[in-house]
Amino acid sequence: MFNLGAKEPVIAKARTLIERPPDEIFRYLGDEFFENYPKWSPEVIELERITDGPLKLGTIARQVRIDQGRRTETKFTINVYERNKRLGFVGVSDPFRCTYELREINSGKSAELIFTFELSEIQMFMRPFEKLIRVVVQEGAERTVRNLKQLTETGKHVTASPNPSSH
Repeated sequence: MFNLGAKEPVIAKARTLIERPPDEIFRYLGDEFFENYPKWSPEVIELERITDGPLKLGTIARQVRIDQGRRTETKFTINVYERNKRLGFVGVSDPFRCTYELREINSGKSAELIFTFELSEIQMFMRPFEKLIRVVVQEGAERTVRNLKQLTETGKHVTASPNPSSH
């Protein structure tokens, strides 16, 4: 009857070159996800594994985030798990998805990290701010790859910026 959803999904993509082999980067992203996700995405103030065992396809988790001063709680599931290549998750009841893709470079001595965040629907009360949301989501994607580059190359802890928004 009435299409009340956003005309187009909000999609942000950012990439960077990381001077580490893909297996080391994936270990940090995937194998150590529950320890490291709040480090590269400091907006995450709580992270809980709901399913038992190591991170794998189908793993479900719950996160509490503070983005732009707004607290949200979401559940997500790992929907892409390709060792040393791709890791992705999708909201269980919220319309978002994230993908971290690694492309081997320099005979495996480094990798390009491509991060994509997609918000497939904007809530009705947020639609007047769609343009701003797109800018903030893109800035968050760029911050995410910067944080991951810094953490995987130097091992330094990343602190939240004044206006966190990345996933």
